[in-house]
Amino acid sequence: MIDFHTHSAASDGALSPSELVDRAAREGVTRLSLTDHDTIAGYLSVASAVPENLELISGVELSCQWGRVGIHVVGLGFDPRAPALTAHLERLNQARMDRAEKIAHKLERADMPGALAGALAVAEGGQIGRPHFARWMVLAGHVESEAVAFKRFLGRGKPGDISMLWPTLEETVVTIRGAGGIAVLAHPLDYKMTATRLRALTRAFADAGGDAIEVINGRPRPGDTDTLWRLVKEHDLRVSVGSDFHRDTTYGARLGIDTAHIPEGFGVWERL
Repeated sequence: MIDFHTHSAASDGALSPSELVDRAAREGVTRLSLTDHDTIAGYLSVASAVPENLELISGVELSCQWGRVGIHVVGLGFDPRAPALTAHLERLNQARMDRAEKIAHKLERADMPGALAGALAVAEGGQIGRPHFARWMVLAGHVESEAVAFKRFLGRGKPGDISMLWPTLEETVVTIRGAGGIAVLAHPLDYKMTATRLRALTRAFADAGGDAIEVINGRPRPGDTDTLWRLVKEHDLRVSVGSDFHRDTTYGARLGIDTAHIPEGFGVWERL
């Protein structure tokens, strides 16, 4: 049982890093990576206190851009002290704060004052993102649910959807590889691309030095894994798997992916 894509309260997950690690151990996960968005603070907080039956791999999910498209790349097994990685994370932290200030300004113009302070309070020191604004909007009584917050204010094309100038895909892969890590293209089918465009993204990722594709992310739909395996073989990549766990939900995946059915020689876990 392996899970190389999970989130804690250090970014936009519900469980603290220690709660997440303890639950993974209880549920039979043997190798875990905590891949919070653009921060390794959660990983660092638990790296020296891991249950004996669990191996914790350094991890992070980095935001980047390929052209005008926002892409996520998971880094695994890197040196968390690598100077280039540290500088990269500082740059992302500042970009997220800049975006948060712009989102708050938009919400204040929509008669929701105090948005930035409210979202920061919800984040409780974690890496701030749109989900924190959505939760604050519910707590403050501005909307009835987080889903409505995204539908009306924070989703794609809405007032709080602030365009970001993230680092490029190539920069991101080079940073991960330079820190001794493995670069994984996260949830490729979530970008809603045509088959031709997705192949071009995968080729660009591989050409930049990318190592693997997530062939399982959460609960895949029928046929999804077949599509991703074709990309793996076409571009001579490896595979990674993860629940993309954030919190307990009706339709979300539980922690841990059974990798017994994945052929030997393909899994990134064989290189870690």
